[in-house]
Amino acid sequence: MTDKTQQDRVLIFDTTLRDGEQSPGATMTHDEKLEIAEMLDEMGVDIIEAGFPIASEGDFRAVSEIAKRSKNSRICGLARANFADIDRCWEAVKFAGQNRIHTFIGTSPLHRAIPNLTQDEMADLIHDTVSHARNLCENVQWSPMDATRTEWDYLKRVVEIAIKAGASTINIPDTVGYTAPVESADLIRGLIEQVPGADEVIFATHCHNDLGMATANSLAAVAGGARQIECTINGLGERAGNTALEEVVMALKVRNDIMPWHTRIDTTKIMAISRRVATVSGFPVQFNKAIVGKNAFAHESGIHQDGMLKNAETFEIMRPEDIGLSGTSLPLGKHSGRAALNDKLKNLGFDIGANQLKDVFVRFKDLADRKKEVFDDDIIALMRVGEDETNDTLKLVSMKVTCGTGGQAESTVEMEIDGDDRSATSFGDGPVDATFKAIRELHPNTAQLQLYQVHAVTEGTDAQATVSVRLEEDGVIATGQSANTDTVVASAKAYIHALNRLIVRRGKLGEGADAREISYRDMT
Repeated sequence: MTDKTQQDRVLIFDTTLRDGEQSPGATMTHDEKLEIAEMLDEMGVDIIEAGFPIASEGDFRAVSEIAKRSKNSRICGLARANFADIDRCWEAVKFAGQNRIHTFIGTSPLHRAIPNLTQDEMADLIHDTVSHARNLCENVQWSPMDATRTEWDYLKRVVEIAIKAGASTINIPDTVGYTAPVESADLIRGLIEQVPGADEVIFATHCHNDLGMATANSLAAVAGGARQIECTINGLGERAGNTALEEVVMALKVRNDIMPWHTRIDTTKIMAISRRVATVSGFPVQFNKAIVGKNAFAHESGIHQDGMLKNAETFEIMRPEDIGLSGTSLPLGKHSGRAALNDKLKNLGFDIGANQLKDVFVRFKDLADRKKEVFDDDIIALMRVGEDETNDTLKLVSMKVTCGTGGQAESTVEMEIDGDDRSATSFGDGPVDATFKAIRELHPNTAQLQLYQVHAVTEGTDAQATVSVRLEEDGVIATGQSANTDTVVASAKAYIHALNRLIVRRGKLGEGADAREISYRDMT
């Protein structure tokens, strides 16, 4: 008989580095992937889907290196239903102490039509490719993409085939965020009850958030018998995103009275990795995001504040400390030392090394010289946009902007481009427009500005402005962020940051086909 504790265990499968990175503009560098993987490994994630090895040489190298470095997590790679994908995936993940091949194919009528396969042809392909993966790797996961829109009888048939071919995990994806909680539970329960051999494998759930139900659908699937949840940090992912790791983990922790299942996630590390993923992906967390949003533990109304002062449980169902936050919000100033800054960073959920602390301290002192008080949100902004820029192709050296009362502005920008200092002067409709034109003159490009967003980090005329810029060029999207007490400087740095990410992204695509652009026909 299965041990009750093991029955109640829910495995956490994190796909931030694969499905999360497929968000337009969210591409991460090699070193950033390794860093995020290490944080996931340390926080107790059971399976890390490290990438799509055949998509590019960059993806292959990242998955291979993550596999070599992993200490606790099982490292997984994604492969389509063909032998070349599966072989390439195995070559990348084989270095891990615990590894997995995850192979998939679209089984719904809409997806079967793409490679133009009949039900019988697809069934044969599933048998052959899962068998091939199992001959290479003991741990194989199989997914019928768009399972929630696949005919019930056919879904049962192909799940049985995958189990007999050797898959040890059957993942049921709600690829387009179509299902609802009651359907999600019934689907998993029905497969477990009606498919021969289903009691010998683990069923997983992979939900997208197109209708805002990813977390609810994932938890409902667990109630139906699933024992693995696929998710991402901050809910990062294509379109409206994936199930958010922090939401399902904390829901199981806080409401364990009605959801009697557990994970091995160290929840005190949630805030640190949430903020790091937001930084490297360029996707800021919305203020009212559950668990990790800026306002998740903020109370402004008088009634709420009065209740919190008397008993925090009146308006908080979890403690900030549970996710790695401190309840303090004491400001630092220009006289504060490195030890005080380091203590503040730890209270805010950041655990950084000595070298990174040294770099952050320099930026902190520079900011403190320009502000009377440096608040928690200012420090978070420093961390969010304080990435190492030593390898960037484009760097801002200096700039000078002159504005007239008629709206016409002049901007002179000096940049370092591949080690050479260059400058240009341009005119525009306002200082930001003039600055962007000067940057384009120095680094000619055809990138279209899709998003330009500014918000103040704290209050006051000396507040930092955080600027987000999203650019698109030839179908490639990149996002950049920067924070500065000067909004125009922050805008210039964010624009340059996005351009640097475009350069990296184009370089990655030059190494091989992008995962989202590989033809389904290659599966046959």
